[in-house]
Amino acid sequence: MAIVEVSAILPDGRVCLSTSGGNSVAYLQMASRIILELNGRFGDACVGVHDCALPEQPPCAKPMAIYSASDRVGSDFVQIDVSKVVAIVEQSLFDEVTPFVQPDDVSRSIGERILDFIRYEESKGRLPKGLPYQSGVGKVANAVLSAMSEDDRLERIDLYTEVIQEAVLPLLKKGKLGVASGTALTLSETVQKEFIANAEEWKKHLILRQQEVSNSPDVIRRLGVVSMNTALEMDIFGNVNSSLVCGSAMMNGIGGSADFARNCALGFFMTPSMAKDGAISSVVPYVSHVDHPDHDTMIFVTEQGLADLRGLPAEERARLIIKNCAHPDFREPLTDFLEYSLKHAKGVHMPVALSRAFEMHTRFMETGSMGV
Repeated sequence: MAIVEVSAILPDGRVCLSTSGGNSVAYLQMASRIILELNGRFGDACVGVHDCALPEQPPCAKPMAIYSASDRVGSDFVQIDVSKVVAIVEQSLFDEVTPFVQPDDVSRSIGERILDFIRYEESKGRLPKGLPYQSGVGKVANAVLSAMSEDDRLERIDLYTEVIQEAVLPLLKKGKLGVASGTALTLSETVQKEFIANAEEWKKHLILRQQEVSNSPDVIRRLGVVSMNTALEMDIFGNVNSSLVCGSAMMNGIGGSADFARNCALGFFMTPSMAKDGAISSVVPYVSHVDHPDHDTMIFVTEQGLADLRGLPAEERARLIIKNCAHPDFREPLTDFLEYSLKHAKGVHMPVALSRAFEMHTRFMETGSMGV
């Protein structure tokens, strides 16, 4: 059974989705029974926003003709088999989304470091100008978008991302947003009302796709997306944990970060260097859970600095991350672990002394702090 929210139902059996594309088209095609939640609050605000296409099935599937973030390859409506519809539930609820919070100094510093690095790479001819951006979710990701809206050097930009947060709106209002392509709009109640009131103008800049398209490795690579995602923790060798605290307690899922990190033209993982009032270091000897291996990561950023890991062997990565990204309070124990590992690890290709790899995590669980 598929339960899908829609904003409009046409007499011929076509429906317009609401603020989420997600996997709804596949669900509506494959389900044997369908319940439609008709949200009358949107009116026709969502009509014209969606691009409801799915990739072809293998083998020999043809590529989708998306060559820029603004390209459309599907229909705004989804055709369904009306004989499958067992109920239509009318409602007028708002999505429950936490309102956008202005970035703090730490998040703002991270955003500014990322933009400065992008400008530097462009000036050296290593990064083409005009590439679309992908931004993850959360306070730090919002800070990057806010920094973009305030950067006088930045002209109009496109986003090819997964979730479009309301931090995109300052870009739109300042005329700096070309198009934001994603799979869902996550707006707080106040901003949802603002979207409905300004839909005719705003939706010219928005495209909601199915997740198989918004996160398509083929499209991400072809467009040359600049990817920016938040890490829960990162280790000195370049691995990233995005999901599990101390290796087992779920914080959140990885979303589309893996799709973008592996296939982007330039990829950032960002996080404040410390958490829990200094009890936790976001840079650790070895991550307690690996979501993104060192093969897929390029650049680490904290408020302390930026580490470009591309092309570096393990020891050089480790020393650069400790120097540029770790908080000063934790640089000494991280360096001590590295030096110990270089002497006692089984090999030096990835010098990890297993006996001490999780000592900071263990100390936190025993004492409430990673500090010595």
